[in-house]
Amino acid sequence: MSTSEPPPWPHCAHGADPAADPVGCRGVHVPGRTVCLAHLADDDRDAYLAALTPGSSIDHRGINFTESLLNALLNALRDPATGHSRLGHAKFESAIFEDCASFESATFNGDNALFDRATFRGQADFGQATFKGQAEFSQATFEGQARFSQATFEGTAQFDSAIFEVGSSGFGSATFEAATFESRAEFGLTTFEGIALFDAATFKGDAGFLMAIFKDIARFTSATFQGDALFMEATIKGNTSFNSASFQGDVSFESTTFVAADQLGPLACAGRVVLSGATFGVPVTLSFAARRLECRRTRWSSTAEIRLRYATVDFAHAVFEYPLMIAAEPDPFVLTNGRQFAEDPSPSPRDPRVRVASLRGVDAAHLVLSDLDLSGCLFVGTVHLDQLRLEGACTFDTTPPAVWWRWPPVRFTERRVLAEEHHWRASQPGGVQGWNVAVLGAGRAGPLQLAPVYRALRKAFEDGKHEPGAADFYYGEMEMRRHAADIPRSERQLLTVYWALSGYGLRASRALAWLGAAMLLTIVLLMTFGLAKDTPKQTATGTIPAGGGKVTFEIDKDDPQNPTGNRFTGERFEKALNVTLNSVVFRSSGQDLTTAGTYIEMTSRLTEPVLLGLAVLAIRNRIKR
Repeated sequence: MSTSEPPPWPHCAHGADPAADPVGCRGVHVPGRTVCLAHLADDDRDAYLAALTPGSSIDHRGINFTESLLNALLNALRDPATGHSRLGHAKFESAIFEDCASFESATFNGDNALFDRATFRGQADFGQATFKGQAEFSQATFEGQARFSQATFEGTAQFDSAIFEVGSSGFGSATFEAATFESRAEFGLTTFEGIALFDAATFKGDAGFLMAIFKDIARFTSATFQGDALFMEATIKGNTSFNSASFQGDVSFESTTFVAADQLGPLACAGRVVLSGATFGVPVTLSFAARRLECRRTRWSSTAEIRLRYATVDFAHAVFEYPLMIAAEPDPFVLTNGRQFAEDPSPSPRDPRVRVASLRGVDAAHLVLSDLDLSGCLFVGTVHLDQLRLEGACTFDTTPPAVWWRWPPVRFTERRVLAEEHHWRASQPGGVQGWNVAVLGAGRAGPLQLAPVYRALRKAFEDGKHEPGAADFYYGEMEMRRHAADIPRSERQLLTVYWALSGYGLRASRALAWLGAAMLLTIVLLMTFGLAKDTPKQTATGTIPAGGGKVTFEIDKDDPQNPTGNRFTGERFEKALNVTLNSVVFRSSGQDLTTAGTYIEMTSRLTEPVLLGLAVLAIRNRIKR
């Protein structure tokens, strides 16, 4: 309301000057009079005050109150039984309190206590006051200290667009320590130029601080929020403290700017902690025991450490320019005084593991993950995933267990698997049970998208000297290549053979099984066709000259003969085994073989050493560090 415009109520107009101040005093008329309480004659004022009783409704909009005038009014409303003022419906809209305004321990019994656009030029003391109905302080200005410690707001508390200034002394604060808000509390667009203290305050309804500005310290230590707490688009320029704060609903810092806050928490939240779109300007430590943490498009301009319990973290498209660590806290948080934080605001037991839901759109070059459950994490779209650092026990999802008896039978060897592969396999025609199709946000990611993700994670594990883990992701990469549509058919067939023989050089049991089968087949073929019936005898032929002299002999050997009769004897098995074992190590046995046996041995010497090498390679990949 402009000061040049008259107020919407009948006003005093004392001191009006058409040139300088055409409105004059804006105070509302005292009932039955044509002036306000401040300009009422002393006798008339005394008569008006004497007529008031505790619990009376009053209307003093627009009045300039001196400390003495306000005290006289409150004394007239003082309840002899309690010694404190008791007001009914109270209207102080646009009032100006020139000095200290003390409503300490006052009770507002009416439906409304209206202080909209009021100005408190000195200290405003509402300590231990009780507001039975709605308390309206919208657009009020507090030029000195505002004290609402241990106040009780049983109705809605409205502080929208209020301003808590720093006075001429250089000090100002808004104190709501141990205050109780029984219903909704609204501080939207409120400006706190000094310290804002809400320590041990209790908000039983929703608390709204939308677009509020905290220019100094904002402290909510041990505060309790039984409804949702909304700090969206707020600006916190000083430090902030939510130590031991408890949220039974959601708490949202969406698009909030933390200019100098170096710590947030530890706090407990039964619902969601929303930091999406928030900005942190200095190194910060976040400590949350929450059901879910959302950091979509959150920006960190310096180093950060996020320590969590219970939470599922959505980190999609977060931006950070310096090292950032997300870690699971194995034990309850410990406060600065050494006490353990009572972290769980909900009575139901919860799993203390921390799960990551998504890293899509994140540049992982500076990201460190420690002791997190990554079984449901979405990785497709993550940048520089090969530079991701994994510390502690970071777990991934695995393949479905057991054997699925169908035709053909399917058995999956246990390995680390990405959530997107679970979703893709479950959505394929003829997919076996056990693959998880309910992967939220997996989209249409397939082999083409997953192969580079597996490749990058393999390199990350190799850089971390975790070769067995890297082997699992190499297996996943090869699987995706084998199923990718952009791979030539011949290459996919070659990969299928490689997979069938040795699981891409990672399944020793499979290679050994094929080796055993090949050796058994070689032995059977040699006993059937390859070993000669008898050892061929050597014969020497030559001609003796009639008159004596030099004799020349030609030594020849009979061709090996195919066996007849019983071919499966112990002697023949021993010879076939000797040939086969020598073939495995790429040696010739020196046995006499038929023509067919020679080719069998050549084939055996070609294939069986390869299978043995694949088995050795698989074992090495599993035990290498």
